[in-house]
Amino acid sequence: MKKPRIISSIVLIAAVGAAGYFGWQRFHGADQSTAANNAQKAARNAVRVTIAPVQKSDFPVYLTGLGTVQGFNTVLVRTRVDGQIDKIAFKEGQLVNQGDLLVEIDPRPYQATVDQAKAKKAQDEANLANANLDLQRFTKLGEFATRQQTDTQRSTVAQLTAQIAADDAAIFNAQTQLDYTAVKSPIPGVAGLRQVDIGNIVNASTQTGIVTIAQIEPIAVIFTAPEEQLPYINEAQASQPLKVIAITTDGKKPLAEGTLSVINNQVDTTSGTIRLKAVFANKNHALWPGQSVSTRLLVKTLKDATVVPDDAIQHGTDGLYAYAVSQDNKAELRKVKVSQSIDGRSVVDTGLSPGEQVITAGQYKVQPGTVVSTAVASSDPAQQPKVKQE
Repeated sequence: MKKPRIISSIVLIAAVGAAGYFGWQRFHGADQSTAANNAQKAARNAVRVTIAPVQKSDFPVYLTGLGTVQGFNTVLVRTRVDGQIDKIAFKEGQLVNQGDLLVEIDPRPYQATVDQAKAKKAQDEANLANANLDLQRFTKLGEFATRQQTDTQRSTVAQLTAQIAADDAAIFNAQTQLDYTAVKSPIPGVAGLRQVDIGNIVNASTQTGIVTIAQIEPIAVIFTAPEEQLPYINEAQASQPLKVIAITTDGKKPLAEGTLSVINNQVDTTSGTIRLKAVFANKNHALWPGQSVSTRLLVKTLKDATVVPDDAIQHGTDGLYAYAVSQDNKAELRKVKVSQSIDGRSVVDTGLSPGEQVITAGQYKVQPGTVVSTAVASSDPAQQPKVKQE
């Protein structure tokens, strides 16, 4: 009787244990399943955003404006003598050097004047030689020649000597006029469109020129800056020439890099601006006279500034803000203060710290505390223009 009781007790205990185990397994399995489902649901509900790091770097501060390119020197070449054009020795758009022949005017009338002046000098030299011989004869005669005769002869010699000096001046003037028949470039530069053709008669009195020469190496850009920036420009320019970058008017292509050379001596009271002049070496001829460009004047460089992409900065009713991403991938709203912004980057004075991550895309889906799924931006924020001067 005892053996069946023992077996029954063992079976009962095993049944109770099995029931308890299966109940415990089912209860905790349900909890784990719920937690896993909640995690999957949270992952599915996470907002996908793009992030970028808050960086600590030097930040250049530029004054931007619009400018016009001008030849460093520009000359309208005119004739200084009258005559017919026999030869045009340049091509339109050609680079010319200082002293290169541009136009040749018929030189024959001026050559004849030179020859006449030289012949007159030869005649006067012969008369002077004869007068000197007569003076020597009168001197040798001594008391046999009257004093009046001797003095008169000395005067004749002096007059002929002065006449030869006048002949030299006449020859020089005639030769100068002859030289003017070869019209040469007064400066190095680019020749523009010619305004006269071969065979035309040109006159020194007319205002119409022959051609315009514009010097493009170096070249200048005239631009303006607000008058309130003048003290900062003067202060920075006093230490060293400020860097100026010329860019296409669409802001996409840097053209050249130069230095600020002149600050105008007065402010334009009608516009409240000051005119500035920058000089560029322009070896690659990227700048051309008359061209409109955007300008950037480097006033100073902020050291170790907190820099973020412009896309991270949002505008709200209470001012500027940005979303930072916490360690647990939740969005945190930060009110920020921005002092400078250029080329896709902004300097944040307060609200963010270097090393943090900020949301640059997808903010419209985000609220404070929203769980986010992050993707790093595909490219770094645009850097300031870098120009290699050729």
